[in-house]
Amino acid sequence: MVCKCTLFVRTYECDTNGHVNNANYLNYLEYARYELLKDVGFDYQKMMKAGYGIFVARIEIDYKMQALADDELSIKSWPIKKGAVSGIIAQEIWRGDDLLIEAKVTWAFVDSKGMPTKIPPEFDMPGLKPEPPAERGTSPAQRSAGSPPVPSEIY
Repeated sequence: MVCKCTLFVRTYECDTNGHVNNANYLNYLEYARYELLKDVGFDYQKMMKAGYGIFVARIEIDYKMQALADDELSIKSWPIKKGAVSGIIAQEIWRGDDLLIEAKVTWAFVDSKGMPTKIPPEFDMPGLKPEPPAERGTSPAQRSAGSPPVPSEIY
């Protein structure tokens, strides 16, 4: 499942060169991951009240093009790997037909002490698991560009 959300670049997110400061893309990606969690039925507030959390362990970002003030951005997010404790979410930021950002975010489920722990069944949503290769086929960027499928070993 690919979750898509949109936002507009605000002027205060831009640097003196007039484009979005690189650090702000982290906020955009965080917003989109939260929307993905809501879309798959994950109750973030219930998880926190139960003494758990989701920590970001690693973020890889490839910057392709700049975004400017007032640009409407579409952010696509989808799971590409899921284990008992952690997973990876792929994300892309688009402005119209232009791919601006590709990212992979590794996350871990943690207990109240911040230690990795197995995801309890009530929080282990099926939508956090990647789609089977036959259904997944390619990333949204490749589908729109008409590229060949991504080899499964990348996932």
